[in-house]
Amino acid sequence: MMSWRPPGFQLSAKDLVKALCSDESEHALLLLAAIQGKVELFADATVWNSFLWLVMNTCKVEGQPLYSGPELGALKSSLPIVWI
Repeated sequence: MMSWRPPGFQLSAKDLVKALCSDESEHALLLLAAIQGKVELFADATVWNSFLWLVMNTCKVEGQPLYSGPELGALKSSLPIVWI
């Protein structure tokens, strides 16, 4: 590993859910460390697709999804994760 790069971690779908939905988990702390540039986080497209499926099927108000596609797209682009 190059000395100028922070340590990297690969996230699973379960890790991503814990990081985004529980601010006291070690996964949330890892996400904060990535925001601060102390670590680098990686995840593949299937991780995001799994998260989308969970959000779209469980977060509903009167049968309608709580979040729109553009809102979820904005969330994905704002995360300090390298999508591979």
